[in-house]
Amino acid sequence: MNVVSLVGRPNTGKSALFNRIAKKRVAIVFDQPGVTRDRVTREVDIPGHKIMLVDTGGIAYDKRVTHDPLDEETRSQASMAVEDSNLCVIVVDAREGIAPLDTEVIKRVRESGVPCVIAANKCDTQEDDWRAAEFERFGLQVFAISAEHGRGVQALIEAVSSQLETAPQEEDSSRPLRVAIVGRPNVGKSSYVNRLLKAPRIIVSDIPGTTRDAIETPFTIGSGPTARRYMLVDTAGMKPHTKMSKTSVDNFSLFRSEQAIEEADVVVLMMDASLGPTMQDKRIAGKILDAKKACCILMNKWDIADDEGMEEAKAIAAMRQMLPFLNFAPVVFCSNKSGYNIRRTIDAIDTAAASASMRLPTGMLNRTIEIAAKKTLAPMIKGKRLKIYYALQVSANPQTIRIFVNDPKLVTQAYLSYIEKALRSRFGLEGAPLRIFLKARPRPAAHPAAAQN
Repeated sequence: MNVVSLVGRPNTGKSALFNRIAKKRVAIVFDQPGVTRDRVTREVDIPGHKIMLVDTGGIAYDKRVTHDPLDEETRSQASMAVEDSNLCVIVVDAREGIAPLDTEVIKRVRESGVPCVIAANKCDTQEDDWRAAEFERFGLQVFAISAEHGRGVQALIEAVSSQLETAPQEEDSSRPLRVAIVGRPNVGKSSYVNRLLKAPRIIVSDIPGTTRDAIETPFTIGSGPTARRYMLVDTAGMKPHTKMSKTSVDNFSLFRSEQAIEEADVVVLMMDASLGPTMQDKRIAGKILDAKKACCILMNKWDIADDEGMEEAKAIAAMRQMLPFLNFAPVVFCSNKSGYNIRRTIDAIDTAAASASMRLPTGMLNRTIEIAAKKTLAPMIKGKRLKIYYALQVSANPQTIRIFVNDPKLVTQAYLSYIEKALRSRFGLEGAPLRIFLKARPRPAAHPAAAQN
């Protein structure tokens, strides 16, 4: 796949242009230098090509421009994006004219040998187009555009498409497993992605809130038809609402993290093993449960907890007691620093994904429920006892079972939990949420077609 990167100095509108081309609000847009730090990517279809579009942080060579302590890391990520690109779009601010930083950025991109064009942004009307002409002095093709209004963007896309070579088609076009990594700030989400990739793909620091966007990164194990393909989504640390500032950046970061949960096939809840589950961890777990997503739990920094004398068996028991509503999720104790159990985390993700998509044979499903009903007497209310007739798997992802009974009002939560435990014991379903709905059996005289509905 061809890679097209948007680069430039801070606050020229790279993220706005990225969202415009992607036709979706992916990158955070805010009128403040240094909002974007990591490389934000999205697969995009343009005429004749499927490309990997990359948004980068503003390249600044003076921290007084953004007042961001992570300027150097942001610049490094942008440089790696240029190296990986087939073509770079250098985004400049036409209203401000040529700034010294523009000259420096253009010089460095040209020295890399990567083909490039200039997008002169903020030319909102035809009367502004003359401002773009000033950038022609660099000897590059210049496009007058307005990322905010979409003006001139299509012409830019067509020019980019014409300069790209036709990429070979992928052997396996199946959709990768989408894995969202969520948790509180500074539990090691970005370090985990970097450890899997064996590369500094995402900026890591001790500063809370280092990651702001939801960073998508392709990850593949193996090759050919048997390759396992993933899309890892690193998210911003989810803070308690009481500790969040009122800035749009914080609010949008939280929104993107919640959106990543909604869009994921599997959600990885990462916690600090040396601290154990906190109240905020419980809130995040609740969001995963509400979204009905397959889930696994990674207890990171186990090297620290192990040095303090903690034992896995006792830690799991304590965690299950604190997060009883996620008892179905597999738990892996790991360490990004030492690499302990990192491979097992992928196995846990695969297990959760397989459980969530499993098809349950109707005969086996009903036999399991029948055996469970014989072992424990069904509840009775006012002399009327619950009777279970049969069950059907309505859907997978999430696993949904509909059980036909004489009267749904007779069931108790304890008995429903008992049936769920029996189903999990028989089919596994590790990592998969299970929804059970009760429905009164239609009257015997009802038409069969009505019974199916």
